[in-house]
Amino acid sequence: MTATPRTPSDPIENLAIGRIIEVDGPHVVAELDAKISELTRVFNGVLYPIGQFGSIVKIHFGRRMIYGYVSRLRMKADFNRERGIAADGTSSARIIEADLFGEGEWTNNGGGWKLEFERGVSTFPLPQQGMYLTPRNELADVFGRGSEQSFEIGEHVGSGGTPCFLDLDELLGKHTTVLGSTGSGKSSAVAGIVHSILRHGQALTFPVWMPRIIILDPHNEYGGAFHGHTRLSTDEGSLSLPYWMLDLEETIALYVGKTEFAATSQTNIVKNALLSARRAGAAIVGVNPDDITVDSPIPYVLGNPVGLDNFGSRNGALDKVGFVGQINEQRPKDSKDKSKHDDFNKVVRKLESLLRDSRLKFMMRPWNGEKSTGDLSNVLQQFLGKGHPVCVFDLSGVPNEVAGAASSAVARTLFAAKLWQTVEERARNPVLLICEEAHRYVPDKGDAQYAAARHAIQRLAKEGRKYGIALMLVSQRPSEVDATVLSQCNSWIVLRITNDSDREHVRAILPDSLVGLTKVLSGLRQREAVVVGQATALPSRILIRKLEEHQLPRSNDISFSTGWQSPHLDSASLSIVARRWQTQERLAAELSSMADGPPSEDAPPF
Repeated sequence: MTATPRTPSDPIENLAIGRIIEVDGPHVVAELDAKISELTRVFNGVLYPIGQFGSIVKIHFGRRMIYGYVSRLRMKADFNRERGIAADGTSSARIIEADLFGEGEWTNNGGGWKLEFERGVSTFPLPQQGMYLTPRNELADVFGRGSEQSFEIGEHVGSGGTPCFLDLDELLGKHTTVLGSTGSGKSSAVAGIVHSILRHGQALTFPVWMPRIIILDPHNEYGGAFHGHTRLSTDEGSLSLPYWMLDLEETIALYVGKTEFAATSQTNIVKNALLSARRAGAAIVGVNPDDITVDSPIPYVLGNPVGLDNFGSRNGALDKVGFVGQINEQRPKDSKDKSKHDDFNKVVRKLESLLRDSRLKFMMRPWNGEKSTGDLSNVLQQFLGKGHPVCVFDLSGVPNEVAGAASSAVARTLFAAKLWQTVEERARNPVLLICEEAHRYVPDKGDAQYAAARHAIQRLAKEGRKYGIALMLVSQRPSEVDATVLSQCNSWIVLRITNDSDREHVRAILPDSLVGLTKVLSGLRQREAVVVGQATALPSRILIRKLEEHQLPRSNDISFSTGWQSPHLDSASLSIVARRWQTQERLAAELSSMADGPPSEDAPPF
């Protein structure tokens, strides 16, 4: 008698782990087989864990299979006690609970067997039906296999090494966020994503693969992770964000300051002077002054705020040069009442202090009034010009009082450049902007210091994808990030989170059937994350690919056990530190070592 050939839809007895004892909608409870002594099974040389949070089990229902996420593993005595059933203290029976999320069926149309998987559950299992582990070849179809528009980021936990793929267009085209407490590996996860993106073109042998990735790096972490990257830093003079690039809101934040941000009189003074100064600059660079607005990035002469008296005069004559001159032109005529000049003098004195601050040279270097030095395209070259795909804006040396304006200028410049491109130009050159410490730039609670940055990034979140700008927010405090911006992110990569309010924030984005995944957020390992959203076929618990040492961001964590084996600093060493502090300069050698590392084996050949 000829045996009926086995089909992929037949149950695999070696992977049977128990029988269902309760079905409560999509939530099912099964009792583990008493013969299971270890919470693992080996099948075809692959080790499968039993009862891991986020692992996938299945129930056969005729030719169909119903899949569920494991959400709990506990003793049957505890299960019975909840229901008022007397517990047998000697029983070692165990209960496994799962939340159903999808169905599948194997089909063969002559071209071989194929698993047709779909989200949602229309058929529910019955008590006494068997529960099985899901084999790795089947998990690949459930989780989704790689395609031209997807890249591998790591592997699914508890799946026997099944690779995890993220859809590149969904991940970036609809924005994403990376969340995790301090020390959970956020920066390493971001670096892993970027390295995977860089490798993607090579893996698929594209003739040209030139991503454009810009990282706002407030702690100078990412430079060492990408060999040969474009580095823009205030410490080395490679970052240039001239003051004339700022729009009206950013200019007011800079010249008036957060303490008097709402001062209407000073705001009007700056607005009027700015428009007049820009019009004068427009004539020099060849732009019709009648075509510009107060927000147009037209270079303008600042003028000299030093040495003016309380009435805007120098050596008895009213100063009328540049932006300072346009402020003086607005002063009350023939008035010697100093109080009527207070608002004008406050703006002039603030401008003088900005020009004296050596830390602000990257922004406050005065324009010399020549057409060649006021070329807007030179500024855009930093963002969108030729070079390495990764551009790191090292903002660690930017003073806190202008960090908001600087980050706002970066985000808004990117948006404006894309806005004025043609549809074809945008399609050829999309950009990913990664905002580290996003709660600084887009805080949920208003802070005048970062108001301009928040507005710029809010606009990117709402409209950026239409113009080819993707946004990736990275934060350790999701509950403190602007809710409007977070709501625009359609994919979430969540690493270990220990704060209760932050975990609740994440739990709120998950459907009820998947809240079990958040139970493990406080206990995730390094590189382990929960991925939810449109970039992944299914919400998953994954282990992000491991990077080589030279591919990792520099966290600069100090080893106390090693450091305290060294003698104390002598007076000569402390004198050097004191001088650096006084001159506000960090060691060039230190910055260089943090900025670049050895070539990565998978680095693109640029």
